[in-house]
Amino acid sequence: MLGIVKKIFGDTNERDVKRLMKTVELINKIEPDFEKLSDEELKAKTAEFRERIEQGATAEEVLPEAFATVREASKRVLGKRHYDVQMLGGIALHEGKIAEMKTGEGKTLVGTLPVYLNALLGKGVHVVTVNDYLAQRDSGEMGQIYNFLGMTVGLNLANMDHAAKQEAYACDITYGTNNEFGFDYLRDNMVLYKEQMVQRPLYFCIIDEVDSILVDEARTPLIISGQAQKSTELYFAADRFVKSLNVEEDYTLDIKVKSVALTENGVSKAENFFGLENLYDQESVTINHHIVQALKANAIMRLDVDYVVADGEVLIVDEFTGRLMAGRRYSDGLHQAIEAKENIIVQNESMTLATITFQNYFRMYRKLAGMTGTAKTEEEEFKKIYGLEVLQIPTNKPNQRVDMPDVVYKSVKGKFHAVVDEILERNKKNQPILVGTVSIENSELLSEMLKRKGVRHKVLNAKYHAEEAEIISRAGEAGAVTIATNMAGRGTDIVLGEGVAELGGLHIIGTERHESRRIDNQLRGRAGRQGDPGSTQFYLSLGDELMKRFGADNVLNMMERLGFEEDQPIESRMISRAIESAQKRVEGNNFDQRKVVLQYDDVMNQQRAIIYKQRREVLESENIKEIVFDMIKPVIERVVEAHCGDDIPENWELDEVAEYVNNNLLEENTLSRDDLWGKEKEEMVDMIFEKVTNRYHSREEMIGEEMVREFEKVIVLRAVDSKWMDHIDAMDQLRQGIHLRAYGGTDPLREYQFEGFEMFHAMIASIQEEVATYIMKAQIESNQERQAVVDEDKISTSGEPAAPKKKSAPSRPRRK
Repeated sequence: MLGIVKKIFGDTNERDVKRLMKTVELINKIEPDFEKLSDEELKAKTAEFRERIEQGATAEEVLPEAFATVREASKRVLGKRHYDVQMLGGIALHEGKIAEMKTGEGKTLVGTLPVYLNALLGKGVHVVTVNDYLAQRDSGEMGQIYNFLGMTVGLNLANMDHAAKQEAYACDITYGTNNEFGFDYLRDNMVLYKEQMVQRPLYFCIIDEVDSILVDEARTPLIISGQAQKSTELYFAADRFVKSLNVEEDYTLDIKVKSVALTENGVSKAENFFGLENLYDQESVTINHHIVQALKANAIMRLDVDYVVADGEVLIVDEFTGRLMAGRRYSDGLHQAIEAKENIIVQNESMTLATITFQNYFRMYRKLAGMTGTAKTEEEEFKKIYGLEVLQIPTNKPNQRVDMPDVVYKSVKGKFHAVVDEILERNKKNQPILVGTVSIENSELLSEMLKRKGVRHKVLNAKYHAEEAEIISRAGEAGAVTIATNMAGRGTDIVLGEGVAELGGLHIIGTERHESRRIDNQLRGRAGRQGDPGSTQFYLSLGDELMKRFGADNVLNMMERLGFEEDQPIESRMISRAIESAQKRVEGNNFDQRKVVLQYDDVMNQQRAIIYKQRREVLESENIKEIVFDMIKPVIERVVEAHCGDDIPENWELDEVAEYVNNNLLEENTLSRDDLWGKEKEEMVDMIFEKVTNRYHSREEMIGEEMVREFEKVIVLRAVDSKWMDHIDAMDQLRQGIHLRAYGGTDPLREYQFEGFEMFHAMIASIQEEVATYIMKAQIESNQERQAVVDEDKISTSGEPAAPKKKSAPSRPRRK
C-alpha cells in the first residue's frame, strides 16, 4: 500500500531533500566570494548579520550567507569544510526537524550551521548532549569556530557554582547535558529573587542523539527533593494536645469552609503544653502547623464519613459518590494528622520540591531540533509528541557496509561458542571486531571466554567518560577486539586504522537483538562510516529474551524435528523478518505506554505552567499589591457563598461570615451580623472587600510602603512554594493508586484529570487564604527575609523518583 502511495505522490523525504538542495546550491554559488574575504572581513559578517536582523531581516533571508560564513570559518580554524549533505542537515535543523545522518557523517559539525544562525538573534541557543564528556569536547572544538566569528560559548556542567552558570547561560551558545538544563529550569522556579535565575526564556535547542534523550529517557522524571527531620512523634503530641481543647473557648471552628483557628486562650495553652515563648515566632512554625492540622483532623474530619480506616490505612471517601478513593491522600500533613488521631502508623510526608519529565521540558522550547543516526523507526512518536519531522539526509559517499542475515542457534551456550569462533577466525587476519551486547553480564561472560582462548580485547560498559570514548575511537585499528554494551561510547567516531580497509573494514557482531530496531541500527551504524568497507551480523539463540517472547517455540520444535545440534545454526532472511516484525510490535507497545504516561504528565504540566508563570510574575514585579488583592477577594467570595448558598436569606449564616472575616482579615469585632443584614451576596462581598482594602491601606501607611512591598513577596512566595510542593506529593499519591479505579468500570485517566483539576483549584484556594490571612493579620516589625521552604543544603537532585521525606511547614502570623 505504502509503495502505491509513494508512486502516486512521490517520497516526501526525497521531495524535501530536493527542496533544501536548492538552498545548498545557492550557498555553494557564493562560496568563492567568501573564500576571498580576509579573516577580519569574515569576522565582521557577524555584526553585519545582526544589524540586518535588527532592521527586520529574517533568519531565513540571512541563512545562505550565514552558512557560507560558518563553512569558511571552519575551513580556516579546523581545516574542515562542510560537505553538501552537512549543509542539508544544517538547514533541516534550522527548520526544526530531526536530521537523521548515518554514523561518521559529521553531525557535530552540522550543528555549527543552525547554531550560529540562530545565535544571531540574541536569544541564546542550547546544544544538548548525552554526557558531560561530549559537552566539553564539542564546546571546545566547535567553540573555536564560534569564537573566531565573535560569538561567546558557555559550558553548563553539574556542580558549577551559581555565577558560573549565569555566565554560561548568558553566552550566545550554551552546551550541556539534558539533565543539567532540566534541573536548572526547576531550580530557577524555586529562587527567591529574580537575580538568582540562570536561564533566559527557552528559545532554540538542538539535541544531539535526540532519540536517546526524547525516546529512551522520555519518561525519566527529573526530581529535586529536600530532606527534613522525621517528626511522626510531633503528630501524636499535637493530637494529644488538641484533644484537651474546647471549641469556642480554645478554638473557633467553621465547618463550611473547613477552617479552624486558636483563640488567645488556646494559644496560651499551646505555649504551656509545648514549652514555647511564642507560638507564632519563626522557631515554632512546625509545631503551629501540626496543631492546626490536628485541629482539622479532630474537629472537622469525621470517621466513616470523610474517611474510613481499613487494614491500618486511612482511605478517603468521595463526598459525592461515597466510594473509597484509592491512592488519594490529603495534603499539607492533614492525612498524617488523621493517622495520629486514629492511632495508626503515621506515614512520613514526602518531600518532592519540583519535578518534570524530559518530554515536558523540551516541549517548552520555542523551536526544537535534533540529530541522530537512527530516528526513522520512531518517526510517529517524534511527530505526535514533539511535532518533529524526521528528514533522512543522504550519505556523503555511498554506503559499502554488508549487513549479513541473522544466525540463529538452539541455545545461548551454542550461540556464544559460535561468536567466539567467529572472533578467533577474523582476529587471525587482524580484522578489527566490535561486539555489541545488551547487558553488562553478557559482556563479562564473553570476555571470560575470550581470555581462556588468549584473545586480547577491551571491555566497555557504558559509563560515559573520556577513557571510554578513547577506546571506542580505536576500535577500528588492526587486530582490535572490543566488547561493548550497545550505548557505550555513543557519539564517538570509529576511524579505520592503516590497512584495515583491505581486510574488509570493521566487523560488527551483535550477540542479541534489542527490542527496539533503532538500538540494533545504532550498533550496525558503527561500521561503514564515510563509504568505508565494513560488515555486520547478529548471532541469536532461541533462549534470547526477544526470541522467547515471540514464537521461539515453533522454531525450536522445527530444529529438534530436523535434528539440529546445539552449535548448528539456521541462517534465514525469513527469521530476520519475523524478528523485525516482533520488534515493531514491541516498539508500538512501548510508544503506547509513553503516550499514556505523557497524557498523565500533561495534567501536571499544565498546572506547573500556571504556577511557574504566576511565580515569575511575583519575582519580576516591583509591586504585587494588585496580585494580593486578586487573592483576597476570592477568599471573601468563597466564605460568603459557603454560608449564604441558600435561596432564603433568613437562613443565611451571617454570624459565621462575620466571625471568619474578623478572625482572618480584619481586627476583632470589626464586622457584625448587623453590617451584613439585608444585603445581597454581591453587596456583602463588595462591602467586606472595601473594609479589608481600607485596613490594608492604613496598615501600609503605618508600616511603610517599602516594607509592605517586600513582606508581600515573602508571604506569596512562601505560600505558593509550600502549597505547590504539597500538591506535587498529593498528585503523585493519586497517580500511584488511580489505576485501581479501572476495576470500578471508570477510565483512570479521566478520573485523574478530573480529580487533579479539583485538587489544583483547592490548592489555589489554600494559597489565597494563607496569603490573605498573613497580609492582613501578621505583625511586621522589621524587614522580612525571603526564605526557601527548604534549606539549600538539604536539597538534592535525581533522575529517579524520590523516597518519601518529611516536609517543613509554612509559618503562621501572630494574630492581633
